[in-house]
Amino acid sequence: MEASGTAEARRPPHVAMLVTPGMGHLIPLAELAKRLAARHGVTATLITFASTASATQRSFLAFLPAAISSVSLPPVDLSDLPPGATIETLMSEECARLVPALTGVLSGLRETTRLVAYVTDLFGTDSFDAAVAAGVPRRYLFHPGNLHGLTFILHLPEIDVSMPGEFRDLAEPVSLPGCVPIPGPDVMSPFQDKSDPCYRWMVHHAKRYLESEAILVNSFDAVEPDAARVLSHPEPGRPPVYNIGPLIRADAGEEPRAACLDWLNRQPPKSVIFVSFGSGGSLPAEHMRELALGLELSGQRFLWVVRSPSDEGNVNANYYDAESKKDPLAYLPEGFVERIKDVGLLVPSWAPQTEVLAHEATGGFLVHCGWNSVLESLVHGVPMVTWPLFAEQRQNAVMLSEGVGVALRVPATKRKEEIAAAVREVMAGKGKAAQVRANVAALQKAAKEALLEGGAATTALDEVVRKWTCGEYC
Repeated sequence: MEASGTAEARRPPHVAMLVTPGMGHLIPLAELAKRLAARHGVTATLITFASTASATQRSFLAFLPAAISSVSLPPVDLSDLPPGATIETLMSEECARLVPALTGVLSGLRETTRLVAYVTDLFGTDSFDAAVAAGVPRRYLFHPGNLHGLTFILHLPEIDVSMPGEFRDLAEPVSLPGCVPIPGPDVMSPFQDKSDPCYRWMVHHAKRYLESEAILVNSFDAVEPDAARVLSHPEPGRPPVYNIGPLIRADAGEEPRAACLDWLNRQPPKSVIFVSFGSGGSLPAEHMRELALGLELSGQRFLWVVRSPSDEGNVNANYYDAESKKDPLAYLPEGFVERIKDVGLLVPSWAPQTEVLAHEATGGFLVHCGWNSVLESLVHGVPMVTWPLFAEQRQNAVMLSEGVGVALRVPATKRKEEIAAAVREVMAGKGKAAQVRANVAALQKAAKEALLEGGAATTALDEVVRKWTCGEYC
């Protein structure tokens, strides 16, 4: 018996991670797994959903280090849900219906690995039932967004009871401990309609957050100092919160070199604004047209990752698959492609974002405010222009522009003149943009320091792993 225990202790600790749909969920969890392997010798299994088995995801998973494996859960029939069901509802329902299958996967991992912990991201809280059923000793929640978003979710059950009406109708901004006041219409979109099943799902998840042993957050203290201070203090009934970011994609794996990087090599330093709406965003046709004309009017060099607009105008049309559904260049204003050929580069569907932001020619980022993209911009010291689309992005835009001061905002009207003015200002680095550049530089330094030996993020993750590996009494 003792020999068996000794043999078990010699096996590397293993963690199972459930990735709910979206590259914005997969990338930071994969980077967490890489960090755990490199620093602590922890192996990991990434558990994905069949609904997101796109070419983009398959390519990403294929080039992970040997210490990280992946397994896909079986397809789930969601045909009984109404046609207009939100992404958040689809993900939550899919997870809930996969609990039996996930229990089987986790039970198998308990037999074949030294499984010390289970981690799920924010829409997978019902999967805690599978971890309990499989006897996984420790259950954690990974929040891929920031502390502002986490604070809103943790307070949602209380707000749900105390606040009549809708967030969008509030006369005053919502002020929560440690957070920048957020105008009601800018509060994250899943909270905006109490009659939508999506809202009830978010309340449900918020309550189940409290079942986790701890909450791991992909942020760092310097970007949200007040929220970090509030959440660092223990609170009865709330799991401890660990800031372990920034977790961003460190390299392009084995992907072929993109031609856009060669184009950037021919541009002057800090002369190009990078325009991208993440792996899941697309613009309504009218906004796409105004953006094209605004970039042209700005007179600045630009690299734009272009996708075809959604026929219905759904800004999250590419959430499950980043590939453009049609030729995006066909939707641009007549003559635009020819007119901008000397100053702009149009890249259909995808560009290696980390490499573009790290390039010396990149001087600005027109961004949808997805948190992964924000962190990548800060790590590489690139000031931002915000153009939020869905989920928590409008809330992030307020935080970045009004709170942290690392971005300028494109007005909600999205007219070409407004777009051109914001782009020119951030690229010139004058006026408000001068302070934006200084703030970005300070946070770039702080982000790097958090990940050094003895840095806040490294220390936090060390503490988490110690709890995983030192037995039930630590």
